[in-house]
Order: sequence, then C-alpha cells, then structure tokens
Amino acid sequence: MFATEQDRPAIARRRAQWKKYQGRLDPRRLVFIDETWAKTNMTPKACRDDRSVLYQRVPKLFSSLALARGDGRHARLQRTLGSVQLLILDDWGLEPLDAHARHDLLEILEERYGRRSTLVTSQLPIAAWHEVIGDPTYADAILDRLVHNAHRLNLDGDSMRRTKTDQEA
Repeated sequence: MFATEQDRPAIARRRAQWKKYQGRLDPRRLVFIDETWAKTNMTPKACRDDRSVLYQRVPKLFSSLALARGDGRHARLQRTLGSVQLLILDDWGLEPLDAHARHDLLEILEERYGRRSTLVTSQLPIAAWHEVIGDPTYADAILDRLVHNAHRLNLDGDSMRRTKTDQEA
C-alpha cells in the first residue's frame, strides 16, 4: 500500500479489523473474496510461515490447463494446484467458464477443500458467480466448496490504483 492510502480512514479501519481478526483464522478454511490488496498482503505472510504459495490469474490458469490437457501435463498441473498450501486465484469472474474450466475448477477445489487455503480476488459480487460458472449444478458444487465455508472480506470504496489526481477530478 502507498503511504497516502494507509491514511484513508476506511483503509485504517479495515487494517485494524484485519489485525484483530487474523489470529482466529483457520488456514484450512481461508478464502478471501475482495480485491487485489488481500493477495499482496497474504502472500508474504504465507511465505514467512514457510507455506508453499502459487499465484494464478484465473483467465491464464484456464488457458494453461487447456494447453496442458493437450500436451500431457494436465494431471501434473492439477496435482500442483491441489497440493500447494496457499493457492491465489486472482481476477475471478472476468469471463464465463467453459465446460472444461468448470470441471477443472471443481476438481481443484475438491482436492483443496478443508485441507489447504485458497484466496480468491474478484470484483464481482457473489450473486453473479452462478452466471460466470454457467452450469447450475457445477455452480452449486463450486460455490459450496469455495464460498459457504469461507472467511470473507468484502472491501468497498475507490480503487487503490487510482492516482490522487484522479480522485480529485
């Protein structure tokens, strides 16, 4: 975070809440549904705690899985995604999932459920996720594993990427 952003009352309040609550988190149930600042703060902490961490942008992840399906690496990549201690899925919901992506995501989350941490960043409200997933049966199964047993931090306010001059204009 930039120093000027740390002084914003909403940011200071959220940081204080986070620090107070952090000790009660169960890492096997850890999922964040918010914007990018969570991943940038959680990743170094996980590394300091000697956890394996893998960051993936969701659109690129599904492209990589599709390519791996064709060249024989799919099973190995699925194992990696399932076994890393903290999997960070950034930019969730930018585009609808196809049938292979839905299936891959369900398999990844099933392998991780209750055993490993998953951090998701998204600008979409959870109510819109069924539409992104596409198939109602898959959507229910994915959301059951991802959302219903998770710690959620929903952030509001302006994007931190906006410059001060943008905010004043």
